[in-house]
Amino acid sequence: MHRDRRQHGFTLVELMVSIAIGLMLLAGLTSLFFSNSNAQSEVERANRQVENGRYAMQLMTGDLRNAGFFAEFDPAQLALPAAAPDPCSTNLADLRSGIALPVQGYDNSTTITCLPDLKANTDIVVVRHTDTCVVGAADCDAASAGGPFFQASTCNNDAELGSSDPLNQFQVAAIDSGFTLHKKDCNSTPGSGTPADLRRLLTHIYFIANNSMAGDGIPTLKRAEVVSNGGVLSVQVVPLSEGIENMQIEYGIDSNADGVADIYTSDTDSAANCHKADCAVTNWSNVVSLKLYLLARTLTPSVGQIDAKSYTLGLDSKGKPNVYGPTNDKFKRHVFTSLIGLPNVAGRKS
Repeated sequence: MHRDRRQHGFTLVELMVSIAIGLMLLAGLTSLFFSNSNAQSEVERANRQVENGRYAMQLMTGDLRNAGFFAEFDPAQLALPAAAPDPCSTNLADLRSGIALPVQGYDNSTTITCLPDLKANTDIVVVRHTDTCVVGAADCDAASAGGPFFQASTCNNDAELGSSDPLNQFQVAAIDSGFTLHKKDCNSTPGSGTPADLRRLLTHIYFIANNSMAGDGIPTLKRAEVVSNGGVLSVQVVPLSEGIENMQIEYGIDSNADGVADIYTSDTDSAANCHKADCAVTNWSNVVSLKLYLLARTLTPSVGQIDAKSYTLGLDSKGKPNVYGPTNDKFKRHVFTSLIGLPNVAGRKS
């Protein structure tokens, strides 16, 4: 008996069955790949959203806690300006008068001229203080990096700290020359002693812009800064954190000079129930803390995501919940909140 030694291939049915099984496995692997890829993208979106929100909060918290620091000079002894100074002003006289108001805010305002692309219905806050480092020190930029500059006297003669006029106790200039104040090693002779330290005078205006770069649609926390270059003062805008969509602030006002906030409000004009022309200015000088609310969203939309939530960002000017949304778009959002004390202001009062 002879065996049939011919080789037999697959039948058409067998080939079709194997191809169908292979396609099913490939479809499953493809679906798994896309599912994992989408999951990874969502994790990256969420991580970046959280990091941007935390960074924005950390940055503003640190700056606000320095509000009112002017080296050895106590700004509480200055007469308050008749009206809150324009934070966009590049006039030295306005910079000097602004020292009396370490914090100054605008509730859902669109009236600040130096803030390009300002997002409607978001708050603005101005923070004033000097650098904590001395110009030219190892941990500080050289004077060539620009100003404006601030000098506070520690000399107790009649021409400086001994003067009854607090304007003789500090100086402000756009350049680092022409300062005449001295340290405590002076004597009774005017002009004696070692020159006092120079620090940069900082005016920071925090706001929300509609775009990070023109037309990209990414809301961004930005900061306008009053700077000087070659003695010429100007306002420079710096982007800080993308995806910050809204900022709302309640200010804690100390009405009895004990360094503790007695009321929190976003409306400083009526908080103290005063109706004088300088009511708002008086209230700003008494702000000792604030509640900061930042709303962060993802930079890109999520597939299948519909944000139907409402977000409460503190209280509005009427004392009612300040609600944002629902937006019904495909972005995810998270609210960051912080109660921030202003130790330089509160400490002087207490």
